[in-house]
Amino acid sequence: MTTTPFGRDEYERRVDATKERMREAGIETLFVTDPANMNYLTGYDGWSFYVHQGVVVSLEHDQPVWIGREMDANGAKATVWIDHEHIRSYSDDHVQSPVGKHPMDYVATVLEEMGRERTTIGVEMDAYYYTARSHERLERKLPDATFTDATLLVNEVRIVKSERELEYIDQAVDISEAAMQAGLDALAPGVPESTVAADIYHTLIDGVERVGGDYPAIVPLMPSGEHTGTPHLTWSDDPFEAGDPVIIELSGCRHRYHAPLARTAVLGEPSEEMQRVAGVVVEGLNAALEVAEPGVTCEAVELAWRETIAEHGIEKESRIGYSMGCGYPPDWGEHTASLRPGDETVLEENMTFHMIPGIWFDEFGVEISEPFRVTSTGAERFSSFPQQLFSV
Repeated sequence: MTTTPFGRDEYERRVDATKERMREAGIETLFVTDPANMNYLTGYDGWSFYVHQGVVVSLEHDQPVWIGREMDANGAKATVWIDHEHIRSYSDDHVQSPVGKHPMDYVATVLEEMGRERTTIGVEMDAYYYTARSHERLERKLPDATFTDATLLVNEVRIVKSERELEYIDQAVDISEAAMQAGLDALAPGVPESTVAADIYHTLIDGVERVGGDYPAIVPLMPSGEHTGTPHLTWSDDPFEAGDPVIIELSGCRHRYHAPLARTAVLGEPSEEMQRVAGVVVEGLNAALEVAEPGVTCEAVELAWRETIAEHGIEKESRIGYSMGCGYPPDWGEHTASLRPGDETVLEENMTFHMIPGIWFDEFGVEISEPFRVTSTGAERFSSFPQQLFSV
């Protein structure tokens, strides 16, 4: 029995919007390999992205075609909205093949059978799962096709969310808040970092009342002590020590939709300098949120943050946020709009972002973040979790 988190009409709308962008770009055939984009267009959901797979969208065909490993075909039948005759699979001797086969050989065969071998084919050249060998193989097998980069074509369709997508993000933030509280509750001197991570993970999967969680696209990030100035560390089995600062960044996940959340805590009393920096982060964060509304550019939102923290003598060079939503490992970001100088993306209603204006020094760092949506009148926080530096 096929089960999808969205109705057929929503998937058809997504495919139609994708085809419209294809026409604008002069693309007749699109081969999608990003798992989030595959999910967005078909509903496919399985931990099979470690082997080659993809979805073909053709201007001449009503439904996409899913292509993957033979043992994953039944998983496609269980999760996609498309008719089962559009599910195609290659034999296992194509996987890490000792006989010179490659999954793209089969993809090329499917494209030929669809009559797409002489069309302009868009491929996601910067997607994590589309390799240099994949591209070389397709070019060799389809010499009459014209290949072009379509890395962000579907991502740009995804950037404005439907009401159902917003509902899932709302559910994900409930899980995020519960997991954040579980992590803060578990923090104590002498407790191993791995124990706190386990409590967070349990809550992320267990979920909240009537809403279970899925695995997040990024593991909980939990740098501590002198490493809080390094934002992307995870955890060890070392015990926490009194006085340690700890950053927790995590996300609940519901039907692959995320709502990231970051907070900073100290096992004891924070220093005056750390309290000062946390106050600057909160002030700048809310100044940026006040600016975000339809018609405003991403760089204008970042400017409000930058001007606010400059008043306190602080500079930050990296971006302060990015569009987020449906995601698979290794990222919950959509890779489109970023809140930073030079990004002239104009905000629209129902765009969703993770604003994470962390400030990192060599000695310590502070992260206090907010997932938010753009409404008709401004920015609306998904979360109500306190914006503060926690002392535990």
